[in-house]
Amino acid sequence: MGEAISRTPEGRTAALPPPIEERAEEAGPPVARTRLARLRAPRRPRLWFEILLIAVSYWTYSLIRNAVPAHKDTALRNAHWIWDAEQYLGLAVERGVNHGVNSVTWLIVGMNYYYATLHFVVTIGVLVWLYRWHPGRYAAIRLVLFATTGVALVGFFFFPLAPPRLMPDMDFIDTVLVHHTWGSLASGNLAEVSNQYAAMPSMHIGWSTWCGITIAALARPRWVRTLGVLYPVATLVVIVATANHFWLDAVGGLICLSFGFAVATLWYAASPYRLPQHIASPVARRSVPGRATQAPAAAEPSPAPPAERERHGASAAPKASEAQAAPPAPGPTDGAAAAPATGDGAAADRPSTAARRS
Repeated sequence: MGEAISRTPEGRTAALPPPIEERAEEAGPPVARTRLARLRAPRRPRLWFEILLIAVSYWTYSLIRNAVPAHKDTALRNAHWIWDAEQYLGLAVERGVNHGVNSVTWLIVGMNYYYATLHFVVTIGVLVWLYRWHPGRYAAIRLVLFATTGVALVGFFFFPLAPPRLMPDMDFIDTVLVHHTWGSLASGNLAEVSNQYAAMPSMHIGWSTWCGITIAALARPRWVRTLGVLYPVATLVVIVATANHFWLDAVGGLICLSFGFAVATLWYAASPYRLPQHIASPVARRSVPGRATQAPAAAEPSPAPPAERERHGASAAPKASEAQAAPPAPGPTDGAAAAPATGDGAAADRPSTAARRS
């Protein structure tokens, strides 16, 4: 729609003020909405802050996880309940997989190292990749991981669960102890500083699925996206074969991951993977689509048409005080003063003062 204008009594045109809704929009939203929008707006991550945040967050997570009361009796009782539920469903496959893979030494040793290392290496690698190539999505996707890990602490506290390898009456094999591999927080001397009864939910599945979805959604090469899909599947096989988790622990990890995605989607009002890949410049963020960034110039005054002057009467004519005097017409010769007219025309025959002086 065109700009609304009005006529002043002096015959000039002036733009009408915008409607109340537009003036309120230009004035800006309330303070609370402004602060919320500022917090939600993607911003370029800072390396030192991200390193500090991840380090402090993981230290806090480990501290809380290990501070959860290790109720051995409750954890064993819950493990029996999980095992009975899987047998009732006809899906109690963990023991068969554990014994079958353990018979292949090179395979089970590789799975032990897989379990101990890739859980951290791949997760950190995906975070670095997001930081470098997808800064606009980094904070939102990182929030998914943080929310997933945070809600997992609730499961560790309210549902302590012993892993299959710690159930002596179920004939599971602790593959780390049998093959003397290093790196596991769940066996050997490191077991004394790690909560052994925090198997539900499985963060190996939660983190690996987060990595897999992120790689499959954002990577360009097809083979890389394929690896992203296979990574959580391989992790599921590993946690079952090494007797560190029931497969129902993996279901708990997926539930926590769904919660993490819900939190990030609600906070940013969009899927984390649909956010812009790069951070827009401050000027581009301030501009609103469809609205000019600068105020339009004021309309120049124009004389009112004759019909408008007749309608308003004498008031429509420009005031004498506002009229600008026209410059005097130049004389017959450059620099000569015009002589006053006389009745006999003598002024025309009399030479000018400049001529006499010359």
